Amino acid sequence: MRWWNGSVRPVRDLALALLLLAGPALADTAFITCQNGEVLSVLDLDKGTERARWPLPGKPAGIAVGAGAVYTVSPDDKTVRRLSPETGEVLARVTLDGGPIGVALDAGRGRLFVSDWYNARIWVLDGKTLGVTAELTTGAAPAGLALSPDGALLASADRDADQVSLFDAETLALLARVTVGTRPFGLRFAPDGRLFVGNVSSNDVTVIDAARAGVLATVPVGARPYGVGFARGRAFVTNQYADTVSVIALDTLAPEALISVGEYPEGIDTSADGQRILVANWFENTVSVIDAATLQVIAEIETGDGPRAFGTFVMTEDG
Repeated sequence: MRWWNGSVRPVRDLALALLLLAGPALADTAFITCQNGEVLSVLDLDKGTERARWPLPGKPAGIAVGAGAVYTVSPDDKTVRRLSPETGEVLARVTLDGGPIGVALDAGRGRLFVSDWYNARIWVLDGKTLGVTAELTTGAAPAGLALSPDGALLASADRDADQVSLFDAETLALLARVTVGTRPFGLRFAPDGRLFVGNVSSNDVTVIDAARAGVLATVPVGARPYGVGFARGRAFVTNQYADTVSVIALDTLAPEALISVGEYPEGIDTSADGQRILVANWFENTVSVIDAATLQVIAEIETGDGPRAFGTFVMTEDG
């Protein structure tokens, strides 16, 4: 008992030692699929550096993180993988007969959704084993997938049908098809439940009241909008051909700003603290870090060759 000596300092010292032995925290870690280099770049967003670069075959593009795992989709070898976020070890994999591209994680139900570009469907996979448990029918060439903040809805951007398919995420029943702009590709739900859809050929974003399956607005953006992210009451849209990010006010849906980033921006996500927007620049091999309050680019982080990061790629505290 003398070791305690009426003090809590040894407890604190022990806790610190255990924390250091446990390795780096995963909160605010970005996992960037790099298609050309066939690697996964692991970025420490607080330090602004690449912490690791893990081999990842099959030209990876799609990405989803959560539930203590990283999920990747490699279209060339048609493989979906579940990786350890600490080591990059492949914990499970499945090869799918089709054109896997987009991915969304339903962590609450232990399910993973993967879109099939070639066969107008979504695979429903077991989140742990990656075994196929169901298939959902979409419009032609489904690309991006997104789950609503409350977990009630699954949305699919059906590119060649110029529509979005909405499903009940619990029952997997089709609820509605909503006509949007031309060639929708990336999409994401805002914190308030509205769905923002980037239409790559009409250069605009369709805003949908997902609960009522109705279009609220169409907002012009830059050339070839790809992905959508949210922070500090704003939507941020990557414009592939313009090398910019369009900023839209969520309360008015009015354009607020245009931010120059790297060449051919694609994937976009929000830091764990909600204060920064991360943009993967496919042709520049960097991730641009945007201060969501000042709308300034505050850092550029190098990645592997051809970062795409199509999906959600920032690990948060609840992992």
